[in-house]
Amino acid sequence: MKDIKSIMMVFGTRPEAIKMAPLYYELLRRPNIFKVKICVTGQHKEMLYQVLDIFKIKPDIDLELMKDGQDLFDISSSALLGMRDVLLENEPDIVLVHGDTTTSFIAALSSFYLSIPVGHIEAGLRTHNIKSPFPEEFNRQTISKVSKWHFAPTKTSKDNLIKEGTDKKN
Repeated sequence: MKDIKSIMMVFGTRPEAIKMAPLYYELLRRPNIFKVKICVTGQHKEMLYQVLDIFKIKPDIDLELMKDGQDLFDISSSALLGMRDVLLENEPDIVLVHGDTTTSFIAALSSFYLSIPVGHIEAGLRTHNIKSPFPEEFNRQTISKVSKWHFAPTKTSKDNLIKEGTDKKN
């Protein structure tokens, strides 16, 4: 396994930005170790940009996906094609995603397709009902299937992952 030097953080919603901001700043404190890029999809554009302003985070890449009248099909297909191009151009060593959004699911899926390891922040949360909440429970379970590293916030989350077959060392 090659050393992790290039990290791409992908998010698209206000809650993701709020929770990823401290990690972003912590990684920036190690410029001799990591090169960090932020890619946003703009899944919830207005609310996301407000938070980015508060945290003084300027994305390196903005897919600007939101359009009026979109549904999950539109967001997913646009994000999948956009992420393919971003990942091929930037070649990160790891992609970090957060939680259970469509942005996180598509970024993880795109990374999986290109054999780029995924780190899932806030992994292992479960309702155990794939349709509730919809589509978040499906997203979080699927992200877990393609992630190499799982950053579980609680012991219960860790136990959920282990029960699903995730290796304890990951």
